[in-house]
Amino acid sequence: MSERRQPLIVGAGPAGIRAAEALVAAGLRPLVVDEAPACGGQIYRQRLVQDGRSTKDLYGSETGKAERLHAAFAALEGRIDYWPQALLWNLRDGVADIAVGGTARRVAYDGLVLATGATDRVLPVPGWTLPGVFTLGGSQVALKAQGCAIGSRVVFAGSGPLLYLVAWQYMKAGVEVAAVLDAAPASAKLNLIKALPLDPGIVLRGARFVAELRLRGVVIRSGIEGLRFEGEGRVSGVSWREGGRERRLACDGVGYGLALRSETQLADLAGCAFRFDARDRAWLPQRDAAGRASVAGVYLAGDGAGIAGADAAERAGERAALALLEDRDLAIDKARAVTLEAELARIGKLRDALETAFPFPAHWAETIDDATTLCRCEEITAGSIREAVNRLDISEINRLKAVSRVGMGRCQGRMCSSASAEVLAAATAKPLDAVGRLRAQAPVKPIPLALQLAADLPEAAANLPEAAE
Repeated sequence: MSERRQPLIVGAGPAGIRAAEALVAAGLRPLVVDEAPACGGQIYRQRLVQDGRSTKDLYGSETGKAERLHAAFAALEGRIDYWPQALLWNLRDGVADIAVGGTARRVAYDGLVLATGATDRVLPVPGWTLPGVFTLGGSQVALKAQGCAIGSRVVFAGSGPLLYLVAWQYMKAGVEVAAVLDAAPASAKLNLIKALPLDPGIVLRGARFVAELRLRGVVIRSGIEGLRFEGEGRVSGVSWREGGRERRLACDGVGYGLALRSETQLADLAGCAFRFDARDRAWLPQRDAAGRASVAGVYLAGDGAGIAGADAAERAGERAALALLEDRDLAIDKARAVTLEAELARIGKLRDALETAFPFPAHWAETIDDATTLCRCEEITAGSIREAVNRLDISEINRLKAVSRVGMGRCQGRMCSSASAEVLAAATAKPLDAVGRLRAQAPVKPIPLALQLAADLPEAAANLPEAAE
């Protein structure tokens, strides 16, 4: 039995939980680092305090999956090291810098499973920075974790399956949902026929959401254009064009999002090679069917490596852990590995079909008003981006960053990079993949300056015995 540093898992959502479970079953003791106060990820996020709601109230038809995952992670207590409310903000040469409990920790690891998840993707529209306008994911966090709504009369706008799910969740919670405004044309939903044989349950569940929303009198519109959020001091209404006509609805809260984007910054800092994924309209870290990245000892799982949903994340997390065990020359269930890869391939086909039913409105980038803020951190407008492109003949996004400061703010481009790339591609009449991607910089998220005072702390104890073969 040899001494080796412990594996490190980043994220305690579906992928991270199943990865930890597989490693523990093989006798390893991983360190699991997660930003949330409790496991579950975004989809199975837990309440901050008990508020009288049941798990059925929180998770609906996914209650069973949520309870099984939470129970599986609880069963690992004492067999893993778990750091909740911890931010891994830098990676280099097998060492992770982590902010946890107000201190800086530097951890050496052997084997890195990145299960970093995803965040909302948005294109800026007029008024999107008004108080009362939330992303779809933010709207869901408020409801699940905090037991509160983003308004008393809410409009949900954008596209993607999450649009209808969050609207339905708000309706079931007793909030008045004024409208669901879908950027995708109604004809695109015919593509759900392709998804039906792959997973009839998910398609029929989505159809039920729409039917129940309509029965409650919720306005549902498709193929919307010219979306605007209006108000003085706080959002008070939403306007849009539909069939050549201008429409408006009053509201005091908006949930807005155009599907999801993968959190890939840590994979970038780890040195992983990237490829452009046309379906996700994003640069994603390369990985094989088992989850191995281009860098030895780095494994990718869940939505952080490509949007595929919670069911895929569970399977990808387990498969990535099995790959880590294989690379340590530990025995694994090879039949299980084959089954997991087959299930992931099936879910991949399902996601392809769903994306055609909820297409991203790429043409919106051409119509964004010049005065609309694109980068909130640096207060950069779409017009200033176009001016820089035209004046300096810019066609690559890192060059655009250098001259405009887009992506240099607190979010390090996490929230504005996809929109900036869309606007740049539209302004230069180039394909999206031709304008490149923003290179990640540490820290990937803001950290307290006080952590610098603790930079000389000794490395966290991480040399733990490996399982006997």
